[in-house]
Amino acid sequence: MNQLNSLILEGNLVRDAVLSEPAPGFKKCLFTMGVNRFYKNRKNEDVNEASFFDVEAYGKMAEYCSERAKKGRGVRVVGRLKQDTWKDDAGKSLSKIYVVAEHIEYKPVKKTEEAAEKQTVEVKTEETVAEKVPVEEEAVF
Repeated sequence: MNQLNSLILEGNLVRDAVLSEPAPGFKKCLFTMGVNRFYKNRKNEDVNEASFFDVEAYGKMAEYCSERAKKGRGVRVVGRLKQDTWKDDAGKSLSKIYVVAEHIEYKPVKKTEEAAEKQTVEVKTEETVAEKVPVEEEAVF
């Protein structure tokens, strides 16, 4: 029987992604996302439970991720869990579980005046007068 290791997480980035190149030609992007869960406890009180997950992306996805993954942005990650184990200097066994991204979707950025200004391109009209037209980001959700 095949074993299954697959998950989907939706949340927000808690800091900007960090791109690194641990080996020549191998790109790795790291980010942390926060996921909220809202529920009512036994006393009928509203509870907000936050969980934080470290995510890694590799290759072309890592390069794209480093450009798009900014603090506060909504993100959906499809991936798998991975566990690294090692021994510290004292010989104690340690481990860390993180998410390896296989697919990442980004929620559209809320446009402020500054963001809208950065996302403009010049378009020539028939009168050859340049005007600025906002570039719309593709909505995935």
